[in-house]
Amino acid sequence: MRALRIVLPSTLLFALAACGGRDDAAAVNENAADLVLTNAKVYTVDADRSVAEAVAIDGDTIVYVGNAAGADAYIGAGTRVVDAGGRLVLPGFQDIHIHPISGGVEASACDLNEFETVAGYRTRIAEYARANPDVPWVLGGGWSMAAFGPGAKASKAILDELVPDRPVFLSSRDGHSAWANSAALEIAGITKDTPDPVDGIIDRDPETGEPVGSLQEGAIYLVSQHVPETTPEMLKQGMRYARDMLHAYGITSMQVAYASEADLIAMSEMDAAGELGLRTVAALWWERDETEEQIPHLKSLREKYTKGNVRATSVKIMQDGVMENYTAVMLEPYLVPSGTKGIPMVEPEFLKDVVTMLDAEDFQVHFHAIGDGAIRQSLDAIEAARTANGPSDHRHHISHLEVIDPADVPRFAALDTVANFQPLWAYPDLYITDLTVPFIGEERAKWLYPIKSVIDAGGMIAFGSDWSVSTADPFAQMETAVTRMDVITNEGDVLLPEQRITIEQAVDAFTINAAFVNHQEDTTGSIETGKLADLIVLDQDLLTIAPTAISDTKVLLTLFGGEPVYGSLDAL
Repeated sequence: MRALRIVLPSTLLFALAACGGRDDAAAVNENAADLVLTNAKVYTVDADRSVAEAVAIDGDTIVYVGNAAGADAYIGAGTRVVDAGGRLVLPGFQDIHIHPISGGVEASACDLNEFETVAGYRTRIAEYARANPDVPWVLGGGWSMAAFGPGAKASKAILDELVPDRPVFLSSRDGHSAWANSAALEIAGITKDTPDPVDGIIDRDPETGEPVGSLQEGAIYLVSQHVPETTPEMLKQGMRYARDMLHAYGITSMQVAYASEADLIAMSEMDAAGELGLRTVAALWWERDETEEQIPHLKSLREKYTKGNVRATSVKIMQDGVMENYTAVMLEPYLVPSGTKGIPMVEPEFLKDVVTMLDAEDFQVHFHAIGDGAIRQSLDAIEAARTANGPSDHRHHISHLEVIDPADVPRFAALDTVANFQPLWAYPDLYITDLTVPFIGEERAKWLYPIKSVIDAGGMIAFGSDWSVSTADPFAQMETAVTRMDVITNEGDVLLPEQRITIEQAVDAFTINAAFVNHQEDTTGSIETGKLADLIVLDQDLLTIAPTAISDTKVLLTLFGGEPVYGSLDAL
């Protein structure tokens, strides 16, 4: 006699399991995931740039990407099913040039970033000094070089008036200049007879020779070495501030553009405690006044601090300064009386040796290069390394790239070098119109931030914010890359409209391309089965809205390894 076989619907089986009819709901559906996001527009950023309707996540891993019907196979009794309401789902963003700890520390000090005028700085500095009468130094930063005009000569007299009883030391927004009062200069022993360091400038009164209060590039260290040390807890607090801000912007991975050993300790301890919340590549600092003898120390830092979510596998080389104080290295002189071409921070021939040695030791090199001269020197160094060592998979990248000589644009593709742009700077603000174009001329200005030219020549672009130099908000950065206009007013001139890119290219630059730079493209950067569940849900569809609305986008949910770190599943 054949046994009677009754087939029950899966929903009834789940109900029986919940009532004890089965020992384990997972036995009913072995594929059951922890979370299913459905009714979504999932822009996967996979090789085909496909769009899906649902994502299933089990633990920290994506186990399904596809249509809504297919997601049913991953729903069990313990699965949380969330209707995304048709909203756009993207991979978590990655910022590949950022200063999270110093930016977070600055935010809790005398933070000037929200102001654009000297009057605003006066108000904030006076308020901070009154509210903090016991701090031995008034520290902070975020002032705009444009507020002080060409050369950015910030006056010590202003600070002496506001804070006459203790030293004041405030970095500029881009970190390439500093503003000190007389007390700080005196502690540092800076007088009219103090020579300029080889890599910096002490700004002076043209008649008396007395220091005016502003310091450029390497001259900053003359004072900064006397500033009270930031405590380990202050570093962690700064990192927590940055982490929470980045999660709110949908950022789940980053490359720290410069990490000291104290920073590495802070991030490693936070990661061990489960509170870092960011997949982190840390760029170690190349001391430009030292030789190759520092390489063993860099290797020891890499070995000690590459674990968990922290990887100390990159080395930062700052090859020049910035346009606004004429220290960015140019191929031809600035249009200023001195006829300077800027300051190469590492002698170009030695730079070739340095990069060749670092490449041979399996380090990624993360360059700072703004002027066309420094960019060429950096590319030449990468070419020398490839000639000596052969091609590698180290994914060297050059950040900032304000002016690229057209002859060097194709070299990014030829040398497998990633162009690491900070796209928010690619519009005609005062830094461009007042502090740059008049001093390099219209012809060179035709090659300001040539993002599309690099793409068209076959090169890879990726984006980083350089926060706290400028906002870490990726939506403002993407809008600028797409429109080349001021995202606040959506008015005014367009900076080289032929260099506009598409929103899809901008998304690539913050996701899969950035993941490539971070050596994470096998685990992050796109929404694909087997990858880590770092993804975000947005309140509007970046791919269809007007370009001028991109910067209005808000993140509703950020998942890091499948766990909400910003927003709520309940709120979708």
